[in-house]
Amino acid sequence: MLIRKSKSTDICSSEITPEALYLDRRRFLAGGAAAALGLTLPEGGRAEEDGRPPVLEGVTPGPYGTSEEKTEWDAVTSYNNFYELGLDKGDPKKNAHRLQARPWTVEISGEVDAPRTIGIEDVLSAMTLEERVYRLRCVEAWSMVIPWVGFPLADLLTLAKPTSKAKYVAFETLYDPKQLPGQRNSVLDWPYREGLRIDEAMHPLTILAVGLYGRVLPNQNGAPLRLVVPWKYGFKSIKSIVSIKLTEREPRTSWNRRAPQEYGFYANVNPEVDHPRWSQARERRVGDFFKRDTLMFNGYGEEVAHLYDGMDLRRYY
Repeated sequence: MLIRKSKSTDICSSEITPEALYLDRRRFLAGGAAAALGLTLPEGGRAEEDGRPPVLEGVTPGPYGTSEEKTEWDAVTSYNNFYELGLDKGDPKKNAHRLQARPWTVEISGEVDAPRTIGIEDVLSAMTLEERVYRLRCVEAWSMVIPWVGFPLADLLTLAKPTSKAKYVAFETLYDPKQLPGQRNSVLDWPYREGLRIDEAMHPLTILAVGLYGRVLPNQNGAPLRLVVPWKYGFKSIKSIVSIKLTEREPRTSWNRRAPQEYGFYANVNPEVDHPRWSQARERRVGDFFKRDTLMFNGYGEEVAHLYDGMDLRRYY
């Protein structure tokens, strides 16, 4: 799901913004600072004249990047896997207008000392937004290089104060067939559910994305809040998140429930493990003619391989 830069091991947990600072930001917001921070959506989030979402102000360069050519905006926003908006790659853009991404709240619950429900505007104002250039790779053996705008998932989880029982993080997408007509299809047991181990969730590479190419995240790409885990296949990147729950036990996930022989919990990019119906050893970048070799952990082995020391990655696929 990602493209490499220098080692992520240069980032340590002490660099995550302390909770007290986030709480100060939220109090600042209550005092009318949202406009000053420049992170609210102009004109209620209406599209600009070119039809694209508004620009997100105050975005800083993130610690990850790539020299690889980025996938064009039109491809990133028109060739999507978002079954809630339709099964064909072009359906999400066609049906994107149905999704109402404002107002929006996210509930954080489970094994935490400070459960909360937080609005998306509060999230935007509390978090420092960064641009992270990652490669999103799908199991269908195609990939894109996308400059996401987001913040580390760890920063949001820290606000809720995970307990020692928090071993996993479970996510759920909005369930509303009126807004998400694909949920009328029985291809999956809705709402969409995903999960990570707590150490994967707290890793600095894992982000919650709120935009791409410096703009507010388009609906077809998972607005207003989606997960991006760059060393895993794209189906782990759950979209339009409304619930984040920390759990003691491994959560059931949508594709693992639907086809456990094809989709495991971990979904790490591993060219040595074929999908039952196709090889995953090579991939085609959207817009390219020739395929290229698939890299273990999408090229981020140096940063994340230690998370799986001692595990049989053929069994835990």
